[in-house]
Amino acid sequence: MAQINKPTDYFNTVLYTGNGSTQSITGVGFQPDWVWIKARSATRDHNLYDSVRGATKWLDSQQTLAEDTFTNGLTSFDSDGFSVGDLIKSNNNSETYASWNWLASNTTASNTDGSITSTVSANTTSGFSIVSYTGTGSTATVGHGLGVTPKMIITKNRSSVETWRPYHVALGAGQALALNDVNATDTDAAYWSNTEPTSSVFTVGTTAGTNGSGNSMIAYCFAEVKGFSKFGSYVGNGNADGTFIYTGFKPAFVIFKKTSAVGNWAMLDSTRSYANVANHTLATNSSNAESSFGGGESVFGASNKVDIVSNGIKIREASDYNNASGATFIYMAFAEEPLVGDNPATAR
Repeated sequence: MAQINKPTDYFNTVLYTGNGSTQSITGVGFQPDWVWIKARSATRDHNLYDSVRGATKWLDSQQTLAEDTFTNGLTSFDSDGFSVGDLIKSNNNSETYASWNWLASNTTASNTDGSITSTVSANTTSGFSIVSYTGTGSTATVGHGLGVTPKMIITKNRSSVETWRPYHVALGAGQALALNDVNATDTDAAYWSNTEPTSSVFTVGTTAGTNGSGNSMIAYCFAEVKGFSKFGSYVGNGNADGTFIYTGFKPAFVIFKKTSAVGNWAMLDSTRSYANVANHTLATNSSNAESSFGGGESVFGASNKVDIVSNGIKIREASDYNNASGATFIYMAFAEEPLVGDNPATAR
């Protein structure tokens, strides 16, 4: 994959205020294929929509619920963003919202690389694909369409109540995590059949979280791309002069998770936290409001402070959520600006 010089062509954060009616959210810069919406100023569910499942098809990262249909939720994917109806989760009057938007291919294709035929919307430039498949309940392979090995995969059973199951390269295929809870990693080969993904397929095991028999499944797959995305791990030092995480770009969006013990999936971005120190935090596993508002205090308090710099993230607090002494953390990060190229990062 070539280096990406303008990350906002493939990922963008857009903030908006709800009007309690209908509205089109613009300024994304492209027609998104995956939209993740979360209320900032109130306790509300997460809202995950993608173009492969189709507009109105809702999932929630904090819950194990099956897919639901809300005709007044996200109603369309538009050329410069998306439209929403009057669903309180995503457009309550006067409440503030964040939306994170990824570009796949704006189309789908049948993929027969795996033993299960999948429907895929893949962007090989940005290393992101959305993969829909039907589970078999037996160990199988699924084509992801990226052409290179993914570093992170997030799966959800759409048909039944099941935990969100992410794979992360720093943990490997023998470990299990849940996007919707705070638990540490657990050794369990059943989800990924203890088999690492390849440049063409990922392997799913015998559990309903990744391969429910006869169930509709969705997977979000991410490869690492220079100047755009980074997936890795680090060890906290328990110090206000915290760990530095080198990404090679100025991050636009980061998710941290402590894997060696209990901890929230902390979500930060440079749009909500437009100046350092950045601490406007949400959590994939919580409906709570942003930590800068009252409703988020029970999740993070005043913790989770970082500096977003031109080549990575400098942790600025001895927070249990991203810098506990000796604890292991994983992260996923997407770029605001690359360190080099046509649009080089600058300090802030």
